[in-house]
Amino acid sequence: MSDSDSFINEVTDEVRRDALYGYLRRYGWIAVLVVVGLVGGAAYNEYTKARTQSAAQAVGDQMLDALSADGAEDRAAALAAIDAVGPSAAVAALLTAATQQDAGQIEAAAQTLGGLVVNADVPEIYRDLAALKAAMLPSEDTAARMAALEMLAQPGASFALIAREQIGLMQVEAGDTDGAIATMRLISEDAGVTRGLRDRAQTLIVALGGDITAPAPAE
Repeated sequence: MSDSDSFINEVTDEVRRDALYGYLRRYGWIAVLVVVGLVGGAAYNEYTKARTQSAAQAVGDQMLDALSADGAEDRAAALAAIDAVGPSAAVAALLTAATQQDAGQIEAAAQTLGGLVVNADVPEIYRDLAALKAAMLPSEDTAARMAALEMLAQPGASFALIAREQIGLMQVEAGDTDGAIATMRLISEDAGVTRGLRDRAQTLIVALGGDITAPAPAE
């Protein structure tokens, strides 16, 4: 390589360095902001996760304390006083309603479950479960219970087969043996039925004098 070529290369490298330093001086603050944003975002995510976990643990501790109270009424009152949000609120509400029912506070349990059904801040699966639990509460208005269960038993609903089972049990209570057998047979032959639910359905069919080998009637 000649001296002139070497000189040209050195000048070119120097120009490139000057250009790079110029870009850094002009736009370096953007890179700094990007780095700060990434670090800050990661720190905020970790803080949010820690705060959420801490809040969930606090609610869990409150639930345990409430469940350790003497007497169903005291437990129900303690659970109802818990301030929770999101899934924690759903769990607290379901426990509260169950304890209220144990204490004979059926109306209070219905109100607790009704509040959960319309709570848009909790996942839909919890709202559906609350609706099912509300329909299963003892009530003299059997027509309303049956209508609610029929809605919950629609194909594709989260707890359709459980709701259908409750319909069959109500049919048994009403003395509609044929209807109960037909309902239980539909449950036992459903493609999505669990083994436990199928066993319960078939046991009731036999107890009612039905034949578990007979085909289910068309709906």
